[in-house]
Amino acid sequence: MLSVEHLTKTYPNGTTALKDVSFTVQDGEFLVVIGLSGSGKSTLLRCINRLIEPTHGRVLLDGVDVTAARGRELRHLRRHIGMVFQHFNLVRRSSVLTNVLSGRLGYSGTLKSLLGLWTREDRERARHALDRMGLANKAARRADSLSGGQQQRVGIARTLMQEPRIILADEPVASLDPVLSHSILRYLEQLNKEGITVLCSLHFLDLVHRYATRVIALKDGVKVFEGLPGEIDRAKFQEIYGEEAQEVRATSVPTAATGTPISVPVQPPASPA
Repeated sequence: MLSVEHLTKTYPNGTTALKDVSFTVQDGEFLVVIGLSGSGKSTLLRCINRLIEPTHGRVLLDGVDVTAARGRELRHLRRHIGMVFQHFNLVRRSSVLTNVLSGRLGYSGTLKSLLGLWTREDRERARHALDRMGLANKAARRADSLSGGQQQRVGIARTLMQEPRIILADEPVASLDPVLSHSILRYLEQLNKEGITVLCSLHFLDLVHRYATRVIALKDGVKVFEGLPGEIDRAKFQEIYGEEAQEVRATSVPTAATGTPISVPVQPPASPA
């Protein structure tokens, strides 16, 4: 179980991105974090795996304090917390296989990876991860030759190399069109069904209703909602997204609980992938 306790993050410029945020994630959940851009979603996920150091509060993974871990203990904990990034974070000039193999850094060390000294087992594991993502035939291609959707699948394959118990997905479909968004989220959903806990930040409620088992919402760094996707009715939607919600292109979709249409931000058209 993942527990976030009173998490606060204030940046050096004085901006407070998170304010006393607490929640738990049970093993096997697909928890989605929603909110407008700047609400604190990315900061929250990056504090969980210590890519960003929180100012106050704790993150516990099965009772172990991630925020207090240092050195070898932190590296060991990070093996089990995978990360999928909005902009893929691939080494663009390297091959797809090399990018996936970099997910084993927590096991083999930086020097071996720089020298390309991967074991046969690691290479087989990487090819298997690519096969699971439908990219077995792309292993030798340069990462920047792939489409956006394919690059994000490489990012997921890289995460699988960590043998994670939990995956943090930071707006993983923000740069993809709606069709590809569902494709990527279905891969994450399948991993979730296989036992990997998923904590995913999203902006669009149509995707939340389809994939989330539970939702928390942030507004200006404060948790303003925690519950089931179907509990986000018109009033709750307005509370979460405020006046800014009226300024984005919207569509009407029924809530899962009542069937009452509510306006939700929808994804703008993206270039084909």
